[in-house]
Amino acid sequence: MDLVTDLWTRIALVAPPLPLPWLLASVAAGLVAVLVPGVWRIVRHAVTVVHEGGHGLAAVLTGRRLSGIRLHSDTSGLTVSSGPRTGPGMVVTLLAGYTAPALASLGAAWLLSAGYSAGLLWALLLLLALMLVQIRNWFGLWVVLVGVALVVGVTFAATPPWQSAFGVALTAVLGFGALRACLELQRSRRRSRTTGSDADQLAALTRVPGVVWVGVFVLVSLACLGGSAALLFPQTLELARSFG
Repeated sequence: MDLVTDLWTRIALVAPPLPLPWLLASVAAGLVAVLVPGVWRIVRHAVTVVHEGGHGLAAVLTGRRLSGIRLHSDTSGLTVSSGPRTGPGMVVTLLAGYTAPALASLGAAWLLSAGYSAGLLWALLLLLALMLVQIRNWFGLWVVLVGVALVVGVTFAATPPWQSAFGVALTAVLGFGALRACLELQRSRRRSRTTGSDADQLAALTRVPGVVWVGVFVLVSLACLGGSAALLFPQTLELARSFG
């Protein structure tokens, strides 16, 4: 019971708000990681993990059978599920991939705005543990284990301000990374004319053009970025309302 109580105390710990300079620096760090090509190639694996996790979660929630997840060194991934090849379940499963990182960033911003930076870290550990069970290749296993090691290190070694700063930087990486991944998807579609992307598979299922689905992904990313900014910088939102 003491162990459970201590664990819950850690999870439910409310951290004080980050000073504005720390907050801005953390967001800037996440944005730079997404904009710098060499760094983006590394942090994009985090976006891919959430992307494939979104596919997997949607598949399970819609009654499909999840067979496994693969992560590749080129930052792509593959989630395999069995079930009807058409219908709402398949549409939701495909739709969940590119929207998952954006929605995850919004959820992370909500937790951080309430002071639950430690709770966010424990939630990340839980999600990575669930991913670990479904990984079906060695590179994917390596990526998830590195993620686990990083989050464990921050959870147990960092002070609350640094935990919050890490959480904000990760939120920025997922938010801005989701948008960049959507834009890269459209660029790739224009170049290669492939039919295997999520957008093109949705187009085949729904008869709605793939570019429209890319637009949906972009709009979700932008909306989540706006929501995250409002949660992390409430004073800016209040200022905008006062002028409005």
